This record gives sequence, C-alpha cells and structure tokens, in this order.
Amino acid sequence: MAEVFVDMLPLIIGAMLLPVYVIIVLMLLSGENGLAKGIAFVSGVTLTRVLQGIIFGFMLTGRNDSAAGASPNRILPTLLLVLGILLLITAYKKWAKEPDPDAPPPTYLDSLAGMSTLKTLAMGALLVAVGAKLWVFTLGAINTIGAANLGRGSSIVAYLLYVIAAQLLIILPVIAYAIAPAWAGKTLGNVRMWLDQHNRVIMIVVSLVFGLLFLWQGIAGLTG
Repeated sequence: MAEVFVDMLPLIIGAMLLPVYVIIVLMLLSGENGLAKGIAFVSGVTLTRVLQGIIFGFMLTGRNDSAAGASPNRILPTLLLVLGILLLITAYKKWAKEPDPDAPPPTYLDSLAGMSTLKTLAMGALLVAVGAKLWVFTLGAINTIGAANLGRGSSIVAYLLYVIAAQLLIILPVIAYAIAPAWAGKTLGNVRMWLDQHNRVIMIVVSLVFGLLFLWQGIAGLTG
C-alpha cells in the first residue's frame, strides 16, 4: 500500500494545494458559529469524495480478467493528460486575470457569514461535485488504487487515506480552532490575509508546475 500512496502523492499534493478551499474554511472559522460551519464544510467535501469512491468503486476491485491484464492501462495516463491541460488552462487564466470556473462565485464568498450550518455543508459538497479538476484528481487516485489490485478492503483504506491527505489543509485549521480557538483565531486570520494577497500567484505556480508534470506523465504513459 505504501507504494500506491507514493504513486498518488502528486495527485494528493495537487488536490491539497488549491487555496480557495482553505480560504473558505478560514473565512467560516472567523465568523459566527465558525467551528460548526467549518466542520460542516469539511464534512460536505468529504461526503462528496466518499460518494465518488463508492460510485466508481468497481475500479477499486482490481482487474482480474486476462483480457484486462493483457492490454495496457490507458485510463490513468488519459486522466493525467486531461488534468495537465486543465491546470495549464487555469494557470493561463490566473495569469490573464480571468475567473477560475472551478472557484465559487464572489457572491457565494460574500454570503458565507450568513449561511446556515446545513447550507455550508451543502456548499462543500457542491463545490467538489462541480469542480472539474477535483474530479480528475479523484478519478486518477481511484484508478491508481484499482491498478494495484490491493483487494477490496485494502483499496477502501487506501482511498480513505487519499481523501484525508488531500484535505489536510482544510482539516488542520478546524482541528486547531477546536483545540485552541483564541490562538487559532489570530493565527488563522493572518494566514487567511496572506492567502488572500497571494492567491493568484499560488494558483499560477501550482497550476503551472503540476500542469506540466501531469501533462508529461500523461503523454509518457500513452506513448510508452
């Protein structure tokens, strides 16, 4: 399983380093009933990713038939190629100051403070459900696990580890706020200000680096 986790590491880091989700969590924690709303948002994100794993769970059972074993697996390289293209498009749009289609509209961010806990949960679920790049990250992880033929139990564990690892940057602020709200409130507020100021640069760098990486991996996998 350790080898599979290493194979998924670029997908995990790429999914983790999307600052808009971190900014949303920090905004929620700084508002009224912030801890409950932060937990609700993370729960919505997690629920959607778990449902994606269940829906595409047939890919986690491995490929036992001889025909599948005889032909090269083209699914993962294709997904990586698509993801690389999407990330490079995102890098260009951020450089050109065009809106990111996977980011929530500004009106959503402005209304975070007035959202109920249930609506916050729904927002987390919806953002993952409609995020094209997040779909490709998740499907890439699912296919990597399926190709390893770990067996159902180990595959489920591996996928849950992917879900947790991909969300570390939104889980850790909630845990910190729950343990030490006074300290975390001030610290996370400073982090949010820094992310707000550097969000565009972070997205350009992350999208460009991982876009080129996944593009290269996709082309190499399809032509190798």
